[in-house]
Amino acid sequence: MKAAIYTLGCKVNQYESEYMAELLKKAGFEIVNPDENADYYIINSCTVTATADRKTRQNVRKFKRNNPDSTVILTGCMPQAFPDAAKELKEADIVISNKSNSDILSFINEHKSSNKRILKIDFHKTGDKFSDCSINAFNERIRAFVKIEDGCDRFCSYCIIPQARGRVRSKSLEALRNEIDSLANGGIKEIVLVGINLSAYGKGEDFDITDAVRICSENDKIRRVRLGSLEPDHITDEVIRKLAQYDKLCPQFHISLQSGCDKTLKNMNRHYSAEEYRALCNSLREAFFECTLTTDVMTGFHEETDEDFNDSLEFVKSIGFEKVHVFPYSQRNGTAASKRGDSVSKAEKERRAAVMIKETAKIRTAFMNGQIGKRVTVLFESSDGNTYQGYTRNYIPVRCNFENDVIGKELEVTINSYDEAEDCCFASL
Repeated sequence: MKAAIYTLGCKVNQYESEYMAELLKKAGFEIVNPDENADYYIINSCTVTATADRKTRQNVRKFKRNNPDSTVILTGCMPQAFPDAAKELKEADIVISNKSNSDILSFINEHKSSNKRILKIDFHKTGDKFSDCSINAFNERIRAFVKIEDGCDRFCSYCIIPQARGRVRSKSLEALRNEIDSLANGGIKEIVLVGINLSAYGKGEDFDITDAVRICSENDKIRRVRLGSLEPDHITDEVIRKLAQYDKLCPQFHISLQSGCDKTLKNMNRHYSAEEYRALCNSLREAFFECTLTTDVMTGFHEETDEDFNDSLEFVKSIGFEKVHVFPYSQRNGTAASKRGDSVSKAEKERRAAVMIKETAKIRTAFMNGQIGKRVTVLFESSDGNTYQGYTRNYIPVRCNFENDVIGKELEVTINSYDEAEDCCFASL
């Protein structure tokens, strides 16, 4: 039997897709690419924006239309947050939620026996434990995402994720150590710790994110450790001091901002001011050599005026992020913000996003051009012929030509140029 997994959304979803793939492989399934013929197509959905929901619907329908005799399975965050909308997708033969991913084989066998449509949404509850999931590889790569936290207790007014993911819960240190050992023995060189609210790892426990970094660093086969997207919460000066002790931790931090305007941050129910966020950025740059900072910024949130947007833009420019992911606000039913309405037009949201993208792209281009002439260490991960690509410790993409296979090796090279269109530096030995 052949199965294909199509993944939408964040690194946590990518990890969970790898987890499901390993469950299926152990049961004798062959995992193929989504553009190949398969008996089962699994859509692991995202629901963070309306666009994500639209892509989910499109792909469910596409896979069934192109493969009418196959079984289409919808899982992930979309059915978890919006079960009624998910059930209306008649093209999906099995509709489950991200909480039930570990039982995917049972649902497949049930559907095979009954030949009846399955609709099973297991809702998150307060007090749920972290699901017992681990992986042994990561899509034949040398860098693996490892999910250590799930859920969020922040309840930002625009966000549906608490409904889609439940409350904060964390993987135990023992389970993490076992998983890291298994991945390292399988050839993984770099670990990226990920979660829905990663900085809340260990909430209510006797450990925190610094312990997770320690566990990864203690494995001699692991060369690098990265942190996935972080919220400013819980990243105290003490946490930064402890993190800076681990040489394997890469000095690259993605700290979600959303807005640089205090009024908008308050409306979003974000739990910090712009200046508190600035202080965090300064602390990270002081603690980590050649630290790079990236972020997310939303434009056109409800009641954001031109002045509010300009305040946000100027703040973002003043921080000098090395990269910024910009997106227009998308109202999600069931959130606190959805009850207030949507006062900014779609056209204005997109105009502001375009302005933000243009201005932040200038900062990235200047930063990347500033790398020319530097000697950097790159962990090479992939190749296209004799051209190999990898990343520096502070996550600069670099390509370099080699006659021999260098995948999995850390090599020192000199950056010679930057291609803005490809957003990549080119280097030589």
